[in-house]
Amino acid sequence: MEEEALLSEVFHFHHLAIEDCISQAHHPPKIDDYRDYLFIITHGVNHEAPRDQLETSELRMFLGKNYVVTVHWAPLRGVASIRERCQEDTSLLERGSDSLAYVILDAQVDDFMPVLDQLSERIDGIENEVLQNPTKKTSERILLFKRDVLALNRIAAPQLEVINRLSRKEFSIMTEPMLIYFRDIYDHLARVESLTGSLMNLGEGVLSTYLAAVSNRQNEVMKVLSIVASIFLPLTLLTGIYGMNFQNMPELQWQYGYYAIWGVIVVVGTGMFIYFKKKRTW
Repeated sequence: MEEEALLSEVFHFHHLAIEDCISQAHHPPKIDDYRDYLFIITHGVNHEAPRDQLETSELRMFLGKNYVVTVHWAPLRGVASIRERCQEDTSLLERGSDSLAYVILDAQVDDFMPVLDQLSERIDGIENEVLQNPTKKTSERILLFKRDVLALNRIAAPQLEVINRLSRKEFSIMTEPMLIYFRDIYDHLARVESLTGSLMNLGEGVLSTYLAAVSNRQNEVMKVLSIVASIFLPLTLLTGIYGMNFQNMPELQWQYGYYAIWGVIVVVGTGMFIYFKKKRTW
């Protein structure tokens, strides 16, 4: 591959770092120190994914004394915006490699905030739907929401450790004036993690509300069916008795027996209906 040849023959990066860099497999956020350079893996939002699905894409970065090499397989807005800024203003490249790495990582973390706003709007809409008219699709929307929030939380938490290590005087490549800027990224990322945690709890609450609403609806249906069965039980008893066709039943020869039975059925049915209505069980 052309990328592999560039990384190995031009920059002479370690073969293990190159393997992680060009691999299509998923890697958690991490940072490896190779003395002369750092190999960093972080995650950003993949805006090329379907609208109803949140996906993340890895950013693999080599940070040296005088260079920053980034590799990513899906488009990342943060990297694209910084590349455009560098083309328009070369002074950004003159501030040092750690400064450029900061700008890239900061843009990547800032890109999480619009996604969190969208997730917040989604859960608000789902919550209104649960309270007004929950359907089978509501549960699917809740589960998809929880999946997206969990995907964001899974990358925010380990990424905190990466940024935390960059904000300390742990690596010789990092200059002292830049440490405070990486601490600022850490604060933003900690807020992202906190918000995703809140959204996860909110999703759990909405799911519980949905299950309670569905259960209440089922209870109402069962209550109505129970009342209907209670009303028809004595009526079924009457029709069953007079449907036995014994020859010695005295009412069978009565001229108005049929109408009398219908009168009893109407009176009993109406009376039970009024009784349940007054008891507010209907």
